Amino acid sequence: MSEQMEVSIDYATAEDYEAWLPHWQGYQEFYEVTLSDEVTKTSWDRFLSDEHDQYCIVAKIGEEIVGFAHFLFHPSTWAVGEYCYLEDLFVSPTVRGQQVGKQLIEFLTHVAEERNCARVYWHTQETNHRAQRLYDWIAEKPGMIKYLINLPHN
Repeated sequence: MSEQMEVSIDYATAEDYEAWLPHWQGYQEFYEVTLSDEVTKTSWDRFLSDEHDQYCIVAKIGEEIVGFAHFLFHPSTWAVGEYCYLEDLFVSPTVRGQQVGKQLIEFLTHVAEERNCARVYWHTQETNHRAQRLYDWIAEKPGMIKYLINLPHN
Protein backbone atom coordinates (compact mmCIF):
# COMPACT_ATOMS: atom_id res chain seq x y z
CA MET A 1 0.00 0.00 0.00
CA SER A 2 1.21 3.46 -0.79
CA GLU A 3 2.31 5.76 2.02
CA GLN A 4 0.16 8.48 0.40
CA MET A 5 -3.06 6.60 1.18
CA GLU A 6 -5.27 8.40 3.69
CA VAL A 7 -6.16 6.49 6.83
CA SER A 8 -9.56 7.02 8.43
CA ILE A 9 -10.31 5.92 11.98
CA ASP A 10 -13.72 5.42 13.50
CA TYR A 11 -15.69 3.15 15.78
CA ALA A 12 -16.34 -0.31 14.40
CA THR A 13 -19.84 -1.06 13.15
CA ALA A 14 -21.66 -4.37 12.83
CA GLU A 15 -20.79 -4.35 9.12
CA ASP A 16 -17.06 -4.37 9.95
CA TYR A 17 -17.10 -7.79 11.63
CA GLU A 18 -16.06 -9.94 8.65
CA ALA A 19 -13.20 -7.58 7.74
CA TRP A 20 -12.08 -7.17 11.38
CA LEU A 21 -12.05 -10.91 12.17
CA PRO A 22 -8.93 -11.89 10.14
CA HIS A 23 -6.99 -9.08 11.83
CA TRP A 24 -8.19 -10.26 15.25
CA GLN A 25 -7.05 -13.77 14.34
CA GLY A 26 -3.70 -12.39 13.15
CA TYR A 27 -3.30 -10.60 16.46
CA GLN A 28 -3.91 -13.86 18.31
CA GLU A 29 -1.40 -15.67 16.08
CA PHE A 30 1.22 -13.03 16.86
CA TYR A 31 0.74 -13.61 20.59
CA GLU A 32 0.46 -17.38 20.10
CA VAL A 33 -2.99 -17.66 21.66
CA THR A 34 -6.28 -19.02 20.40
CA LEU A 35 -9.41 -17.51 21.88
CA SER A 36 -12.69 -19.34 21.57
CA ASP A 37 -15.40 -18.23 19.17
CA GLU A 38 -17.49 -17.46 22.27
CA VAL A 39 -14.88 -15.00 23.57
CA THR A 40 -14.58 -13.37 20.14
CA LYS A 41 -18.35 -13.06 19.74
CA THR A 42 -18.81 -11.76 23.29
CA SER A 43 -16.10 -9.14 22.78
CA TRP A 44 -17.58 -8.04 19.45
CA ASP A 45 -21.05 -7.75 20.99
CA ARG A 46 -19.63 -5.63 23.82
CA PHE A 47 -17.96 -3.28 21.34
CA LEU A 48 -21.34 -2.56 19.77
CA SER A 49 -23.36 -2.43 23.00
CA ASP A 50 -24.33 0.71 24.87
CA GLU A 51 -24.23 -1.34 28.10
CA HIS A 52 -20.44 -1.77 28.13
CA ASP A 53 -17.57 0.72 28.21
CA GLN A 54 -15.56 -1.50 25.86
CA TYR A 55 -14.87 -0.28 22.32
CA CYS A 56 -13.28 -1.18 19.01
CA ILE A 57 -11.97 1.40 16.60
CA VAL A 58 -10.78 0.46 13.14
CA ALA A 59 -8.30 2.09 10.80
CA LYS A 60 -9.29 1.95 7.15
CA ILE A 61 -7.67 2.84 3.88
CA GLY A 62 -10.62 3.25 1.57
CA GLU A 63 -12.99 0.51 2.69
CA GLU A 64 -10.23 -1.88 3.78
CA ILE A 65 -9.56 -2.37 7.50
CA VAL A 66 -5.82 -2.14 8.12
CA GLY A 67 -5.77 -2.04 11.91
CA PHE A 68 -7.78 -1.90 15.10
CA ALA A 69 -7.61 -0.93 18.74
CA HIS A 70 -9.75 -2.30 21.57
CA PHE A 71 -10.07 -0.19 24.68
CA LEU A 72 -12.18 0.24 27.78
CA PHE A 73 -12.75 2.74 30.55
CA HIS A 74 -12.64 2.05 34.28
CA PRO A 75 -12.48 3.98 37.55
CA SER A 76 -9.22 4.25 39.48
CA THR A 77 -8.31 4.68 43.11
CA TRP A 78 -5.52 7.02 41.96
CA ALA A 79 -7.57 9.68 40.18
CA VAL A 80 -11.00 11.28 40.06
CA GLY A 81 -11.24 10.70 36.31
CA GLU A 82 -11.42 7.27 34.75
CA TYR A 83 -8.51 5.46 33.16
CA CYS A 84 -8.57 4.30 29.55
CA TYR A 85 -6.98 0.89 29.05
CA LEU A 86 -5.80 0.06 25.53
CA GLU A 87 -6.19 -3.70 25.60
CA ASP A 88 -5.33 -4.67 22.03
CA LEU A 89 -3.65 -2.86 19.14
CA PHE A 90 -3.02 -4.43 15.75
CA VAL A 91 -1.82 -3.04 12.45
CA SER A 92 -1.74 -5.08 9.26
CA PRO A 93 1.80 -6.02 8.23
CA THR A 94 1.12 -4.37 4.85
CA VAL A 95 0.96 -0.89 6.43
CA ARG A 96 3.30 -1.17 9.41
CA GLY A 97 5.71 1.73 9.61
CA GLN A 98 3.13 4.15 8.19
CA GLN A 99 1.99 5.47 11.59
CA VAL A 100 -1.37 3.66 11.59
CA GLY A 101 -0.75 2.47 15.16
CA LYS A 102 0.11 6.02 16.22
CA GLN A 103 -3.10 7.31 14.63
CA LEU A 104 -5.18 4.68 16.43
CA ILE A 105 -3.62 5.63 19.77
CA GLU A 106 -4.11 9.34 19.07
CA PHE A 107 -7.79 8.73 18.25
CA LEU A 108 -8.47 6.83 21.47
CA THR A 109 -6.44 9.37 23.46
CA HIS A 110 -8.71 12.09 22.09
CA VAL A 111 -11.75 10.02 23.13
CA ALA A 112 -10.24 9.62 26.62
CA GLU A 113 -9.60 13.37 26.85
CA GLU A 114 -13.22 14.05 25.87
CA ARG A 115 -14.30 11.79 28.77
CA ASN A 116 -11.96 13.63 31.15
CA CYS A 117 -9.89 10.52 31.75
CA ALA A 118 -6.78 10.85 33.86
CA ARG A 119 -4.69 8.34 31.92
CA VAL A 120 -4.40 6.12 28.87
CA TYR A 121 -2.26 3.04 29.46
CA TRP A 122 -1.40 -0.32 27.94
CA HIS A 123 0.99 -3.27 28.17
CA THR A 124 3.04 -5.05 25.55
CA GLN A 125 5.22 -8.13 25.41
CA GLU A 126 8.82 -7.39 26.29
CA THR A 127 9.85 -9.09 23.04
CA ASN A 128 7.63 -6.87 20.85
CA HIS A 129 10.43 -4.43 20.04
CA ARG A 130 8.78 -2.95 16.94
CA ALA A 131 5.73 -1.87 18.95
CA GLN A 132 7.94 -0.58 21.74
CA ARG A 133 9.69 1.79 19.32
CA LEU A 134 6.29 3.40 18.66
CA TYR A 135 5.33 3.41 22.33
CA ASP A 136 8.66 4.91 23.42
CA TRP A 137 8.09 7.70 20.88
CA ILE A 138 4.58 8.67 22.03
CA ALA A 139 4.35 7.69 25.70
CA GLU A 140 6.38 7.24 28.85
CA LYS A 141 7.48 3.86 30.18
CA PRO A 142 6.65 3.88 33.91
CA GLY A 143 8.75 0.85 34.87
CA MET A 144 5.83 -1.20 36.16
CA ILE A 145 5.90 -4.99 36.06
CA LYS A 146 2.68 -6.82 35.28
CA TYR A 147 1.50 -9.89 37.21
CA LEU A 148 -1.60 -11.94 36.56
CA ILE A 149 -3.54 -14.91 37.84
CA ASN A 150 -5.69 -16.66 35.26
CA LEU A 151 -8.94 -17.91 36.76
CA PRO A 152 -10.62 -21.13 35.63
CA HIS A 153 -14.00 -19.74 34.49
CA ASN A 154 -12.69 -18.54 31.16
